[in-house]
Amino acid sequence: MLHKISLENILFLDIETVPEYENFDALDKEKQYLWEDKTAYQRKDEYTPEEFYDRAGIWAEFGKIVCISVGYFAFKGDIRTFRTTSFYGEEKELLIAFKNLLELHFSKPQHILCAHNGKEFDFPYIARRMIIHGISLPFKLNLFGKKPWEVPHLDTMELWKFGDYKHFTSLKLMTHVLGIPSPKDDIDGSQVKEVYYKEHDIDRIIKYCEKDTVAVAQIILRLRQEELLDESEIVSV
Repeated sequence: MLHKISLENILFLDIETVPEYENFDALDKEKQYLWEDKTAYQRKDEYTPEEFYDRAGIWAEFGKIVCISVGYFAFKGDIRTFRTTSFYGEEKELLIAFKNLLELHFSKPQHILCAHNGKEFDFPYIARRMIIHGISLPFKLNLFGKKPWEVPHLDTMELWKFGDYKHFTSLKLMTHVLGIPSPKDDIDGSQVKEVYYKEHDIDRIIKYCEKDTVAVAQIILRLRQEELLDESEIVSV
């Protein structure tokens, strides 16, 4: 089934998120209470709500997107390239720019969005943040009324489950076992908040996000038993 999908019809993506504010004290009292209530089960007695706030970027209600990186295959004769680009800056503006990309270039029925754990994280997170900002959902993210087989999303972690729904495999582990160069050679997700708020180094986050996007594409190639991308084939646009 995977081989029936044209690589040119897949938009690979990854997002990087951080807490909506740099620290817990920046939340108003009601939002602090809601955070405490939302995370009560995860925190248990090990952390105070304030101590746990570093993880707020995981939840769309308390976090925000600082970068969306996308990648797509292009073929010209026998020459294959994988082109990446990123949206960053103010969250509402980057979401609008990403929506425009989908509606202008990836809106056809055969077009598919692909991410690692995308069905549980990236896709719903983007959709929720769009709604919060009053942005109408593009067709590819509006799942209301769609049957499971009509959802235009591909998830490399789901593909790796092979029906084992309790199984979770990180992108780093999956690239390792499949012999794919690891994208985690600089920072990892737990460090993005510090790089964003303390170092103010968005370029470092973009580079990290784009590497993850390339890794997702590499996984699809490996699952299709096709040759992995060489660095010379990867172009940032």
